This record gives sequence, structure tokens and C-alpha cells, in this order.
Amino acid sequence: MPNWLQTLFQRPSVRPGTIPDALWLATLLRYPFLARRSVADHLRLRSLVSQFLRHKEFTGAHGLTVTDEMAVAIAAQACLPVLHLGLRWYDDFKGIVVHPGAMLARRVVTDDNGVVHRYNEVLQGEAMVLGPVTLSWQDVAAAGKSAESGYNVVIHEFIHKIDMRSGAADGCPPLPSRAAHTAWHAVMQPAYDTFCEKVVVAERFGGALPWLDRYGTESPAEFFAVASEAYFVNRPRFTQDFPTLTALFDQFFESDTALSK
Repeated sequence: MPNWLQTLFQRPSVRPGTIPDALWLATLLRYPFLARRSVADHLRLRSLVSQFLRHKEFTGAHGLTVTDEMAVAIAAQACLPVLHLGLRWYDDFKGIVVHPGAMLARRVVTDDNGVVHRYNEVLQGEAMVLGPVTLSWQDVAAAGKSAESGYNVVIHEFIHKIDMRSGAADGCPPLPSRAAHTAWHAVMQPAYDTFCEKVVVAERFGGALPWLDRYGTESPAEFFAVASEAYFVNRPRFTQDFPTLTALFDQFFESDTALSK
């Protein structure tokens, strides 16, 4: 539990979970994509962050101490996608593990021919189905500057958590009806296909790469996460390339869409 929360719970004269004004203001100033939101959004976000911090557990890896400032920074960015959806979208996990920087994950994959491949993968973050979220603090801390390129590791991994509520991530969040799923894919699939084609053309023929992170070509799930992080941290630039996705994301993220059963 962050130090300020411990203090507040020990002082009955102060409403539990209230983020100190100075700490909240410093967080907004450090991450301009948060500061640019409306006053109403700031009030709702601050309330969600307080709730988030009461129900999640932060663990520092490799000797890292997760400070109040770090916890609030992560929570504020994590809560942005569920600002209108609500924290119930994150109720299937509790832990957030923070590494000082990028981490090395050992992978074991069996291909279609039964051959086992072992390799190491450098990660800035990772989300596990029904499990914790792992983040590189180095990348989280730089999120204010990296927003120009549409990059945000916290939002990326928490979008995966939203995607995973119905099982393995597939690029579509749980939606209330089959018609809603059909409508989602009718917009997402063409956008994904076009993006992949542009990346292939750029890489093969030396053209300019698209603005959006080419890691989105890995799978529909990664495209959803990469597109969403860009949508939240640099909406004007994202909309230049993906106006249909902006409309789709507005409809989903700015609603109180019920979780599908």
C-alpha cells in the first residue's frame, strides 16, 4: 500500500483514499495527455485512481521500491481506458509488478511440426490471463514524451487485460451481443489488414513506415493494444490515419457498455 494511503487510513479525520492535491497535480503535469482532458474527466479519473490503488497490489522487482508517485502514475494511465467503462473491467486480477527497466522473458514454443523453440524475449510489459500486469518503470516514466509517437506501455498492457476478459486476447473486448462483435470486426479487420499491408510495403520497398507502432502487425490482439494506446495519448495524430477506429473506440470506451456473459 502506498505511503500516503497508509497515512490516510490512520487518520480518521481525512477521507480514506484521497490522493493529495500536490501529488495529483504533479502526475497531470508529468503526463500531458492526462492534463489535457476535461475537468469532469479529471474528477472521475482521480476517483477511479483512488479506488484502483485500494484494490491492487504493487510489487517492485529487482530491488525497486514502488513509491507513491510511481503507483499514482501507473494507476492514472491504467484507469484512462476504463474512465467510463468502470473498474469492474479490471476485477479479475490484483497484482502489478514493476521492473526498473525492460525485462527478459524465457519463451518455449512448439511449432506446427512439433519442434520446440526456446528463446529470450525483451519486454517492456506483459499482461497475463487472470494474472498480474508487469511493467517497465523506465517506459512508464517516459510516457509523457513518448505520447508523441503514440506509445504507452501501461495502456497497452491494460488493454490486453480488457481483451482477455473473455479468454485469450483476440483483438476484441467482451461485447454484449453477436451483432456488436460483428460490428467491431467489420471496422477492426480492414484497419488491421491495411496497416499490415502498409508495413510490408514500407519494409520491402524502402518506403516510410506508418506512424503507428509496427508491433501492431503481430496479431489482431496487438493491433488493438497498439491502436488503443495511440488513441488515448495522441488522439489527433491517431485519427489522421484511423478515423474509423476513432469512431469505434469512442463508441466503446466512452460508454458504460455492460460486460458480456
